Amino acid sequence: MGLGCLANIRKRMIMRPSISQEMHDGVHPVSRHRRNPCRNTPLRNRTRENPEAAKPYRATAKAAAGERWMGVYTATCGYDTPVAKVGFVTSEALKGPPERATWYAPPQQVFDNLYWVGTKEHSSWALKTGAGIILIDTLYSYAAEAEIIDGLKTLGLDPSTIKYVIITHAHGDHDQGAALLQSKYGARIVMGVPDWEVTAKRTTYPGGVAKHDIDGLDGQKVTLGDTSVTLVTTPGHTPGTLSLLFPVKDHGRKLTVAYSGGTAFNFAHTADRFDTYIASQRKFAKAAAAAGATVMLSNHSAFDHALDLAPKAMAARAKGQPHVFEVGSQGVANYVSVLEQCAVAVKTAEYGK
Repeated sequence: MGLGCLANIRKRMIMRPSISQEMHDGVHPVSRHRRNPCRNTPLRNRTRENPEAAKPYRATAKAAAGERWMGVYTATCGYDTPVAKVGFVTSEALKGPPERATWYAPPQQVFDNLYWVGTKEHSSWALKTGAGIILIDTLYSYAAEAEIIDGLKTLGLDPSTIKYVIITHAHGDHDQGAALLQSKYGARIVMGVPDWEVTAKRTTYPGGVAKHDIDGLDGQKVTLGDTSVTLVTTPGHTPGTLSLLFPVKDHGRKLTVAYSGGTAFNFAHTADRFDTYIASQRKFAKAAAAAGATVMLSNHSAFDHALDLAPKAMAARAKGQPHVFEVGSQGVANYVSVLEQCAVAVKTAEYGK
């Protein structure tokens, strides 16, 4: 996502999302209480400012969000009550990665075959198959070894069996660990075509620049052993954003995960860009429904509550009680609806319908 400012989305957010925020590749995330790397970037071709026209769409989004997806709502629609803006700090000002205590989280098994190896803010997920591991997203470079490599070992898994790494989009908080896994284990890197083009233009990059490998295409299946991950191209957050559908097992019971690849509107705003984003959410909603997805995951714990729920995921529960990440088909639809309706709201406020 590229927004360290979403470290604690429930506590800190700008008043409105109409000023886009962009996280640069070299900016580190920061502690929840001391720093914030947000930066205002200019709007493009804005023709009007009409927040009143956005209210019906915000209301629809908020109703869909409920309590479960309120972090998604505030990240896209913004808070309903004004919140003071906060500053940002660049990587040069930080002079290195943040202190480990501000980002480290212990790894967790969350399903029979899925493991969370993320930080307090950002998520990486290891999908275990009969022939190795498919890893989804790779965190910032400073966290990749501690969280992913060491985390897998702590969970009794072998990081050398990572065969595929799927990057949902080319922002530093999700792709800076890719080059490490590619060079150390020979993992194949899958990324959307437009985001590979961005990657190819980098001359230096924290963690190194991953070598161009597999182009992630719409409907493509990344198959390893007995497991396949289906890619759904959902451009908007970045031009090459990939969302995913894949199976997990809850004590042998098969469930389908819908994985949202990109969220916030931290891009140069244009009406066309919002139209692309909106179309992507509608497309993913249909794909998730067709797949029967009842689990909703993300690459930011502020959105799917991974930091809070992962430690509880394998705990004993009463008969008939759903898994903590299981939200039902309506819960999945509601999550994606929040993204769609908030995008419509911001577009309407800035450009009209």
